[in-house]
Amino acid sequence: MPHQKTTSERLATFSDAVFAVIITIMVLDLKPPAEPTLRALLPLWPTALSYAVSYLFIAIIWVNHHHLMRFAPHATTRLIWWNFAHLFMISLVPVTTMWIAATRLAAAPVFVYALVFVFIEIAYLAFERTALAQATERDFAPGQRRIAHIRSYLALGLFCSAAVVSFWAPYVGFALVCCVLLIYLSPRLPNLLT
Repeated sequence: MPHQKTTSERLATFSDAVFAVIITIMVLDLKPPAEPTLRALLPLWPTALSYAVSYLFIAIIWVNHHHLMRFAPHATTRLIWWNFAHLFMISLVPVTTMWIAATRLAAAPVFVYALVFVFIEIAYLAFERTALAQATERDFAPGQRRIAHIRSYLALGLFCSAAVVSFWAPYVGFALVCCVLLIYLSPRLPNLLT
């Protein structure tokens, strides 16, 4: 019987389910105000802000994950394990999101939140390299690979900066984390032939 390579479709389906569970866990932690007034919503701003940012991050991570999986037709052992590492780090987002909300963006929770994104980005870098190793130059040009790696290292640098800054200025640290949203909004990169 010939040895047949496993397609990445099953891995992508599993990952989609994990993303769905993570988002569901986050929304289940949202609680309505005790009073039936609009004024009662004002103290919930840290919860609304941290939830919106985390939800958008998870959506952006999913879009980029989905985009990368197109270049990996086979689920190699390395790809599977880096995918699990990446998903594990993402699964920590709900608890740090609620901690930020409960403490109104205090220094230690923002530091841990940024640190979780440092680990997400490290796992993403490895996952990205492993997925793109299966792509041909026609599918993903060398210039695009360079831009993808630069973008990932820039995001990693911003997350590390956010973690360091958060001890002295947690709002600035949180804002730096939010800046990374702009870097990954679109998974498509320009095609550079040089």
